[in-house]
Amino acid sequence: MTRQERKAAEFQALHAGEAFVIPNPWDAGSARVLEALGFEALATTSSGFAFTLGRLDGGVTLDEVVDHVAMLDVATALPVSVDLENGYGAEPASVAFAIARVAEAGAVGGSIEDYDPDGHLYDLPHAVERIEAAVEAVRGLGFPFTLTARAENHIRGNPDLEDTIARLRAFEEAGADVLYAPGLRSTDEIRAVCQAVARPVNVLAVPALALAEIVAAGARRISVGGALTWVAMRAAADAATALRDDGDLSPLAARLPLEQWFGSEDLSR
Repeated sequence: MTRQERKAAEFQALHAGEAFVIPNPWDAGSARVLEALGFEALATTSSGFAFTLGRLDGGVTLDEVVDHVAMLDVATALPVSVDLENGYGAEPASVAFAIARVAEAGAVGGSIEDYDPDGHLYDLPHAVERIEAAVEAVRGLGFPFTLTARAENHIRGNPDLEDTIARLRAFEEAGADVLYAPGLRSTDEIRAVCQAVARPVNVLAVPALALAEIVAAGARRISVGGALTWVAMRAAADAATALRDDGDLSPLAARLPLEQWFGSEDLSR
């Protein structure tokens, strides 16, 4: 079994067990910290990665994402799933190509959205064609790449739960392994989605809810999107503001046990 095949099998097995949290690192250092803290898989964040390049979400290229994935894959022994946004193109062939590229870079999972950066949701037949192309690409990889299909209604100004469920059911029928509707805000919404489909559901963490509540509502996988990036940068911005405005150097006393977290330099794991 190759390193990638092992990661793929481990990631697939996670979805068959108890609910789990899949945090979203934004660079290699954050990925290694999350591994050291005991998480079992990682997912990229499009907004967090764009931030590392000084850009807003949606402002990176597929080539840049592929390089990012390769770096994360080498940095940790954990399975890596990739936020592929809309697949970097509206046509089904673009989606298939994006999956092939990140798989070559070491990814063992990835998500595809039904929203176009031009500002519209794809109509359902076209969205399904895109997932079908993704499934076909996955089947040609030779290992169990975990495909997540995303219904973007709730974060794109169209919080229509019935339409979201209809889309997720169609994506399930098309062969997606995991279903995801970011932006669900209540346990009732989460429960309705989870009960409507048979595949594992990924839920974006809701700060107003406890993890136990999200799991009890049926979520199998919980991600945090770019939130950890903003937590880290909020702390940095607050420390810099205190330095600028008050001459307060005390926040600079913060230290991290990097020797403990990064103790192993064997990156061939």
